[in-house]
Amino acid sequence: MNNEEELSKYMALIENYKEQMNQLETQSGYIQAAINDYNKAKITVEKLKDSKEGSDILIPIGGSSYVNANVKKPKNILFDIGEGFVIEKSSEDTIENIDKRIKFLEKNQEKLNEVMQNLQKEATEISMKAQEIYKQQQG
Repeated sequence: MNNEEELSKYMALIENYKEQMNQLETQSGYIQAAINDYNKAKITVEKLKDSKEGSDILIPIGGSSYVNANVKKPKNILFDIGEGFVIEKSSEDTIENIDKRIKFLEKNQEKLNEVMQNLQKEATEISMKAQEIYKQQQG
């Protein structure tokens, strides 16, 4: 393989790495948004559990918007367990489950960051090789 072909191969690899990094950054953003959402839910549940039955409260619905509500069962939370199924849990159990989901997402975020670091390292190595070949062609 001559220098021009090798340089072309390296440039294609660098573009591939860039695309992969962009996709991973997007996934990382989704994971961070989910973590933030669970943290907001946790705060809401923590505040709600201190409410008294019949209390008037504001429930955050997202987008800096709230709805007025009257608490019927402040100690019981409807919790999504997946596949469209919801069960009633105590505030403490709900917070525990939210914490588990946050930890799971944080572990996935860490793994994703490791993959991104490895890709960045490989892209840097390929870029250095491409620069060497380019310098040889110019010199």
